[in-house]
Amino acid sequence: MLNSICSGCILLTAMEFYIRHTWDSLPVEHKPVRIRFSPGDDGLLMQVNAPFFNDPPAPAGPPGEPFPGLWDYEVVESFFLNSDTEQYLEVEVCPLKTLSYSFYLQQQLPLSFSAHTVGDTWHGEALIPWRYFPHGINKMNSYAIHGSGDRRTYEALFPVPREDLEEGQGPDFHRLEYFQDFTLQSIMGDSWVQPESDLWNAAGSKP
Repeated sequence: MLNSICSGCILLTAMEFYIRHTWDSLPVEHKPVRIRFSPGDDGLLMQVNAPFFNDPPAPAGPPGEPFPGLWDYEVVESFFLNSDTEQYLEVEVCPLKTLSYSFYLQQQLPLSFSAHTVGDTWHGEALIPWRYFPHGINKMNSYAIHGSGDRRTYEALFPVPREDLEEGQGPDFHRLEYFQDFTLQSIMGDSWVQPESDLWNAAGSKP
């Protein structure tokens, strides 16, 4: 879903996505997770509106601080991929004000993030600086995870098609072939030029 935003004389776009399937293409049994991407202040604004399962319980650690292994908890995450280089940015947000994210060579970079719950729904907002994105993003996928033990549920915006499933296969969010087309210019406008990233430039210069 596209929504237009006028900033001066530049037409910007907000994009909304709904996670309606499990990782293996079965329909979810609850209100779908909504993820909205829009222009932010020197970065991409990622807003999440999702059911609040409170399962598993909150991870240890101060609220709002990076937390390793956040994928073991209740989380929504988005991957932004350059399919030519296979460099990607991974952003994970949790309803309990804890966050973690990584990108290819480096983990737990600072990120402005807030979250709150209202009844059985949680809302989160993260500002992702442009310097965190590898150059030439052209694919994206997003996921939602919740539940404990045999109730653990893995959901995907772009899931593995039923016809591609193999016996004994489990969820794998790094199956890059199932990512779908996405560019930052689709939000910022065709004439927008992505700022240089000192992080990725430094990573590319390593032996």
